[in-house]
This record gives sequence, C-alpha cells and structure tokens, in this order.
Amino acid sequence: MATAEKVESKSDKASSIKNVGQLDHAAVEEISGELRALLADCFALYLKTKNFHWHMTGKNFRDYHLLLDEHGDQIFAMTDPVAERARKLGGITIHSIGEIATYQRLKDNNEQHVAPKAMLSELFADNRKLTASLRSTHEVCDRHNDVATASLIEVWIDETERRAWFLGEIVDSLD
Repeated sequence: MATAEKVESKSDKASSIKNVGQLDHAAVEEISGELRALLADCFALYLKTKNFHWHMTGKNFRDYHLLLDEHGDQIFAMTDPVAERARKLGGITIHSIGEIATYQRLKDNNEQHVAPKAMLSELFADNRKLTASLRSTHEVCDRHNDVATASLIEVWIDETERRAWFLGEIVDSLD
C-alpha cells in the first residue's frame, strides 16, 4: 500500500509541475508550438544580425556595427524567456540547431558579401516579419486566456518594432 501511495504522489507531483499555468493540453500544445517557431526565428535573426555586425563595411561602419551589436543583444535576450515560457506551460522547446532550421520562418543569408544597405534592409524586413509572428502568437495566447505569455510578447513586440523603426530610418536615409 505504501508503494502505491508513493507512486501516486510522484505522479501527482509530475502533473502539477507540468500544468503550472492551468491551461488545457490543447492550449499548451498550440502555444508552445508557436513559441518554438518564435524561438527558432529569434535564433535565426540573432545569428543573421551578428553575421551582418561582423561583416559590416563602409563609411558608417562604426555606427552600424555598434547598432547591430545592440540589436543582437536584444534578440538573444529574448531566447531564454521564450524557451522557459514554453517549459513553464508544460510544453517542450527547441533541442538543437537542427530543430531551429526545422522551425525557423526567417531566411538565412549565407552570401559572402552583402552591401550595408542590403544588410539593413533585410534586417528591417526580418524584424517586421518577427513582429507579425509575435502578434499572431499573441492572438493564440488571447484565445486560450494565457495572459502571462501575452504580456511577455507585448514587450517583445515593442522591442522588435523599435529595432525595425531604427533600421527603417537608416535605410530610408540611404536613398
């Protein structure tokens, strides 16, 4: 009898840990799936931003180099909270570089040389796409009444729109 109680209490603990947010299974699956794709996009955008940071050239090198370093830091800072939010909900998150490639929606840029304006234009477009994905994920969270995830996403939308704004202003001034 004592053994059965121990097994039962371990099972109860496991389910209570996995269901911290008290969302149903379907909600956890849908939201954590959205968060996996967001995480993959964050890693893809982070690496592209750092790639362009490392390979920046031209007369505004220092300004663009520093701006992209700042942007990279902001994007990377999103990764842990995105992943941990999925785990808090009881879902899973990305395990490897291969999974990032599977889930990412933003395209990589492996070109050997990219002009500064093209770099900034591409990052502008990617930040806008990330904003759209964040808004879409927010809608999923709203449907499931997941206010905590939605609240985090609102901050990330603001940060992403700010990056897009800065990049857009620079790109427009280069015409």
